[in-house]
Formats: sequence, structure tokens, C-alpha cells
Amino acid sequence: MAYRHALQGGDCCYLDFDFGSPTSGAIFDLPDAFAGVPEGGLHSHLTDGAADPRRIDVWAESERDVLRGRPAGAGRLTLLPGDRGGGEFRSSPEIVGRCVDLLLRADEEFDLVIVDLSAGRSYATEIVLAATATTALHGVVARWLVFHRWTRQHIVAASGLVYGKHGILETAADLGHDPVTVRDTIRFVRTAVLDPASPGQAGLRPEQLAWLDVCNKRLQELASRRRVGRTTVLAEIPLDPVLQWQEQLLSNDDVWLHRTANQRTVDAFDDLAKKIVDDSAWIGL
Repeated sequence: MAYRHALQGGDCCYLDFDFGSPTSGAIFDLPDAFAGVPEGGLHSHLTDGAADPRRIDVWAESERDVLRGRPAGAGRLTLLPGDRGGGEFRSSPEIVGRCVDLLLRADEEFDLVIVDLSAGRSYATEIVLAATATTALHGVVARWLVFHRWTRQHIVAASGLVYGKHGILETAADLGHDPVTVRDTIRFVRTAVLDPASPGQAGLRPEQLAWLDVCNKRLQELASRRRVGRTTVLAEIPLDPVLQWQEQLLSNDDVWLHRTANQRTVDAFDDLAKKIVDDSAWIGL
């Protein structure tokens, strides 16, 4: 999503708040930050008040050919990595204050600031909720995307993360947010969605296609009961072999030149990158 937003001309900043596993550098093929940086990352900045955290220009430092060199018309793509070997840490007023300052400065400089939180309940989520509850950030638009695979267990997990005990809404209310307002800023993104009618399923037997159709209907019913149904879904990302076997950015070359990725998947990310900053896409879901 960050990559596609930058290709569309927007300046994007990616903050790796997955403190227990700061591996976003691997996704961008950054050799010095595959599992965080040795020092000066977000851990050090937030916990110790160290100097401005390390910033990496993805276009300048990536080892991947398609990411090396900023394409004509593209915006900036900047990563703020975590510290190598760092772990989760509890929230404190000092940490929340530093988070507020960090988000304010990033919001002033970039069109889109993506804060990558770890899966499930975490101290990082609590820190961000506490920061966005402060008056200093009241004028900054904050939106929440919950990505989940299109399976029974992941639907249940995504629902629990938002609506369950100690979930996003309960924690937000405890920290001073209006839970109804926060709920209206949360959308779900279904990933690895298999479409039985897609050309890629042409080799399946009729019995298999019928079974997939039944499974899909059951998942839709479960998602509706768990309040993660279509009225709260911002995007669906199709099942793609590249993403199943290797976490990487999908480039246009992967579709047109190498033919390893599907155009439908790239189009879905491209559309999501537009919707995340389009106010009209968030109304009436």
C-alpha cells in the first residue's frame, strides 16, 4: 500500500511499530534493516528519548532493482525502522509524548503516514491509541485498517481484536476516545481471498468449485455475524502465489515482465492506496 501510494505521486512514510518483530526492512529489500537497525531506531527514540530516529530512503537504499531509483512522478517512500533485537515495551506518559511529536512531524511532512502495528493486542497499539487521544492530534485524520486472511480463524481473530475484551474499541474508550468515533474509522481488508470464478481456478473440477462456493458463503455469514462483513470492508486482496510463498512488494514487472504475480492483486493494492486517503471511500460503508 505504501509502495503503491508513492507510485501514485504521494509522499509516504512507513513507521515500523511492530516492536516485537521489526522486519519491514526485509519487505523493502533494505540490507541494513532486514530485522531492524543496530541503533537509532524507533525503539531507542520512543523509550530512551534518543535523537531523531533513523530514516531510510527506500528508493535510494533498496537492493531490489525495481525499487532502486525513484520512478518519474513518484513520491518519496521513507521507512523509519525499529531497533534490531528490540521487543515490546509498556506505554508511559513520556513514550506517548514522544509518539505524539513523531506523528505530528510526520504528518506535516508526508501525505500518508502508515503505522505498522503488530498482529493482535499489543503495547504498540495502546501507545498509538493514547497518542491519538491527545488534543495535539485531534486535527490529524487517523484511520485504522485491520488486515486478515479470509479464513474462519482469522475472521474471528480480527473481530476480537476490534470488538473483544481489551480490543481496540475498549482500549480506545479507556484512553479517552469516543468509541463510536473510533469505530467509524476502522475498516477491514480481506487478504488471500479466493474467487472461484476467476480464470486462475479454471483447472478445478466442478465439485471443487461448488465446495469453494459453499465455503465462501459460510465465511460471508460468519463475517456478518462477527461485524466484519461487507459494510465494514474497504478492500479485498486476491489470493496470489507470490504473496503466499514470499512476502515482497508486487511490482508491475512482476505482472508484465516476469509474469509471477497477478494483475488483479496489483490492481487491488493500487485501489486500496487510493481509498485510504479518499474521504468519500470512508462514507457510508
